[in-house]
Amino acid sequence: MTAETQTRAGFAAVIGAPNAGKSTLVNALVGQKVSIVTHKVQTTRFPVRGVAMHGDAQIVLVDTPGVFAPRRRLDRAMVKAAWAGAEDADAVVHVVDAPAHEAVMKGGGSGADRRSFEDDKRVIEGLKHSDRKAILALNKIDALPRERLLALSQKLFDTGAYSEIFMLSAKRGDGVEDLKARLAALMPKGAWLYPPDQAGDIPLRLMAAEVTREKLYLRLHDELPYAATVETEAWAERKDGSVKVDQVIYVEREGHKPIVLGKGGAVIKKIGELARAELETMLERRVHLFLRVIVKPGWAEERARYSAVGLDYDG
Repeated sequence: MTAETQTRAGFAAVIGAPNAGKSTLVNALVGQKVSIVTHKVQTTRFPVRGVAMHGDAQIVLVDTPGVFAPRRRLDRAMVKAAWAGAEDADAVVHVVDAPAHEAVMKGGGSGADRRSFEDDKRVIEGLKHSDRKAILALNKIDALPRERLLALSQKLFDTGAYSEIFMLSAKRGDGVEDLKARLAALMPKGAWLYPPDQAGDIPLRLMAAEVTREKLYLRLHDELPYAATVETEAWAERKDGSVKVDQVIYVEREGHKPIVLGKGGAVIKKIGELARAELETMLERRVHLFLRVIVKPGWAEERARYSAVGLDYDG
């Protein structure tokens, strides 16, 4: 047997309701950040690939947008991308927010919990319709006692949508290595698809924009709706080894611009500081980041913006 056939490589799609912890889990499995994480739902807008290594196996994790009830073109494209990622994968992991799901099952829960519960039902029905079984990853288990987790896991397993269950806390790392080992065993034999030291395949310009978008959402989670995006306009390498990055924050309404700028430009300055600090850590060099805000009604309906991130505009 050759060295090539002794290795394993394949794809594992991570699907679930928005804010179930998919991106946090992917980052934990990879061992570093490849997908942005905020407490806003639908933060991930397009499939992001992270590369996890376990022994001789390479797992290409596809962090998909959340599965939810779409209302606009961008929503529909995101949901379609999520299911496409699942259909093409060698393994599928359905991440469920255990406390939210259990709360609704017991007749309680917040509005966000109920939306998450309904989205989980959509995933379960989708899996059953596709005749594809998934690995159930019950997330945030640190928030529930064991006996309630066992009851919840049994209830979900009885739906017939799952082949096995893993209980974990993606944020704390509990159970993550066990899931990684199982995914490694499920990968087909074959040559690695990426160099072993490569953590992801998202282009630097796009990752830089995603980092800034994360800081934007974290800073303005109450004030700013989802009608905002970030685009890297220019990326210039400098002779001293640093890089100059120019980015535009697009908002849909005039009233959104002063929110992003803040009094005396204080908010956008802070967003820039946080994004620059993270980019310098990621790139291991100095970053000169320049941000500006442009009002662009209908940016979410532009065809070119969808193809740039691999989403289907006509889906």
